[in-house]
Amino acid sequence: MNEGTENLKKSIQNCSEKLTKLGSILSKNQFSYKIEEKTSKQYWQKRIEYFKKYNETGLAYYNQVQNMMNFIDKDKGQLFLLDIGKFHQLGIKLIKIMEKIEETPSIIDSKDKQQSHWSKEIKKEISETSMECLDHEKYMNISFREFYDTHVKKILE
Repeated sequence: MNEGTENLKKSIQNCSEKLTKLGSILSKNQFSYKIEEKTSKQYWQKRIEYFKKYNETGLAYYNQVQNMMNFIDKDKGQLFLLDIGKFHQLGIKLIKIMEKIEETPSIIDSKDKQQSHWSKEIKKEISETSMECLDHEKYMNISFREFYDTHVKKILE
């Protein structure tokens, strides 16, 4: 094995260790994108706080994935960077919607028969954005898993 290959293997192992640590944090703090019709301001404050922490750890995890990809295939790494950007944008969008709900938590209550058009739009928006976040996160995980199986395993063997 030449020195370049050995250095690549060490870099990949280093990234793998960091990913393992971040992955275990993410799995412990798994965020449920399911929308609860809770009308408590405190619930939404905690939910926003929790999602911010989860999203921050997710960004660190995916940045480490992108780091690993860059060692092996810069083009795939750059494409994954675009996915990270979308993950970040979707997270910001979801936080902004949750903050609107936090200001007026009663808008999330489907039992309220006198909901305004604005309330209905926000409920629709949080539902759609939550699904977008979940789907994009699944897509990113599948992309990484395929990359790992195709490229990383060969290097680490």
